[in-house]
Amino acid sequence: MRSVFVLAGALVLLALIGPSLAPQDPTAIDIPNRLSAPSAEWPLGTGALGRDVLSRLLYGAQWSLGLAFLVSVIGLTIGTIAGLTAANGGKALDWGIMRTTDAFLALPELVAAVVIAGLLGAGTGSLIFALSVMGWMRYARVARGIALSVKTRGYVIQAQLAGMSPVAIARWHSLPSLMPSLIVVWTGMFARAILGISALGFLGFGVQPPTPEWGTMLLDARVHMRSMPLLMIWPGLAVVLSALLINLCGDVLRDELAKRQC
Repeated sequence: MRSVFVLAGALVLLALIGPSLAPQDPTAIDIPNRLSAPSAEWPLGTGALGRDVLSRLLYGAQWSLGLAFLVSVIGLTIGTIAGLTAANGGKALDWGIMRTTDAFLALPELVAAVVIAGLLGAGTGSLIFALSVMGWMRYARVARGIALSVKTRGYVIQAQLAGMSPVAIARWHSLPSLMPSLIVVWTGMFARAILGISALGFLGFGVQPPTPEWGTMLLDARVHMRSMPLLMIWPGLAVVLSALLINLCGDVLRDELAKRQC
């Protein structure tokens, strides 16, 4: 268990200090050395424009992981507010919010995000908006379910009888009970956001060149997939291993939460 969190901490550290570890300028074009094999000077080789792959991976970690973190936090915030509002706002508000949640859940998440990003135009802002719009519903369902169970507890009923407002009850009683479960959900959604950002980047709707990002690196390397497969393997491994590690952290947290509830 400890090793999983150590690796996750190393991943976060890589995203924070990765650019300072990069041996080359990730946007510098070096045509004479394009498509070079791994060597002492270029540990992972160079791309189609002679740019150092290792440097682009290290810089790309900041974009891919940073944007995924931002998207997942936005989704967590929106979903938590929606779930608490549904649980404490009365039957009509509860019905409206949950039917909206069901409608969003019925949409294929990635396909809907591609459509939204396509309508808004390629760019980082469109990517963040599209994935945030499609990433809040699971938080809302979890928050609503736990908040409804908290409402039936004796200390909450006493708070209501004492005149405490629904907002105060949600803030002081419901929210603390929600956070452990929401953090577990957040780890899964963080991993999904990494995959979503990379997928949109690969489709050309994400971070735009020459900014290095793992999805756009895959897009740039697709032309040379047969002649230089390593150009796709390196960013692909970065995406898969990052998502896998974060999902493992979520599994460990879920197991620990289950033990404490027993």
